[in-house]
Amino acid sequence: MRIDDPYGGDVLAGNWRARGLVQPQTMAAENDLVVELADSGYTGAVVGIENRLVQLEDRHGKVRAFPLGGGYLVDGNPVVLVAPAPKTTRQGPKRTASGSFGVTDAPARVARASRIFVEGRHDAELVEKVWGDDLRVEGVVVEYLGGIDDLAGIMRDTHPTAQKRIGVLVDHLVPGSKETRIADAVASGPHGAHVLIVGHPYIDVWQAVRPERLGMKAWPTIPRSIEWKKGICASLGWPHEDQADIARAWKRILSTVTTYRDLEPAFLGRVEELIDFVTQ
Repeated sequence: MRIDDPYGGDVLAGNWRARGLVQPQTMAAENDLVVELADSGYTGAVVGIENRLVQLEDRHGKVRAFPLGGGYLVDGNPVVLVAPAPKTTRQGPKRTASGSFGVTDAPARVARASRIFVEGRHDAELVEKVWGDDLRVEGVVVEYLGGIDDLAGIMRDTHPTAQKRIGVLVDHLVPGSKETRIADAVASGPHGAHVLIVGHPYIDVWQAVRPERLGMKAWPTIPRSIEWKKGICASLGWPHEDQADIARAWKRILSTVTTYRDLEPAFLGRVEELIDFVTQ
C-alpha cells in the first residue's frame, strides 16, 4: 500500500537554514560603485583596489580600506565584492590622452630650444597629464613661472628667436585684466615676433576641468573677499585649512582627468595652439 507524504521523506534534507534568505550576488568592485557595509552602515564609493582591499570614499572625501568579500550592500541587496577582471584592449593604433595617435618605439629626442611656459605647477601638471606623450615625441619642454608679473624680464633673459620660440599660457586672460596688460606689453615688445601668449578665461586652471567630472553642474562662484581655491574647497566640503589641503584638493581634481574630453574647449584650443607654434 502506498501512502502519500506531503512533507517529503526527510524534512531536514537540503539546506533548510537558507530557505527564504536572499543569496548575495557577486559583484565587481568597479570605480564609483556605491556600497554600504552591512554591519556598520558606512557608505562610500569605490575609488580603487590595493592589496585585496577595496578603498571607499565617503561623502566627506575620506577614504577607508576594507577587505574584498561579503558583508556589503548595494541598493540594499547583499553582495560579495570581487576585484574587477582585467580590461582587454582591442588591437589597433593607440591614442594618447590628447586624442592623437601614439608613436611607438620613437627614439629619444633632444629637447627643442623652443618651449612652453605656464603660470604655475598645477597648469604644468595638467598639460603633462593630457599632452605629455605628444610633447615628449616633439621634444617640447613645459616650465612653470610662478606667475607672470615679470614676464617681460623673463623674455629678456630667455631671448626668444625664430629658432627659439616661446609660447606662454596665461590664466584669466580677459579684457581689462592685469594679465592682459602684461601680455600686450610683451607682445608689442622687442621679442613679440617670436613669442605667442594665449590664455583661457578661467580664474584658475582648476576651472579648465569640466565640472561634471566632479559631480557639479558648474564651478561655484566665490566672492572676491575669499581666497578662490579655499572657497572652492569649502563649497565642496573639502578640507582647506592649509596648503597641504589645497594640494590634496588639486590631486583629487586632477585624478578625474584621463583624456582631453575631461577639459573645457577654451583650454584645449589654447594648448594645441601653443604646441603648433613652438613646433613649427
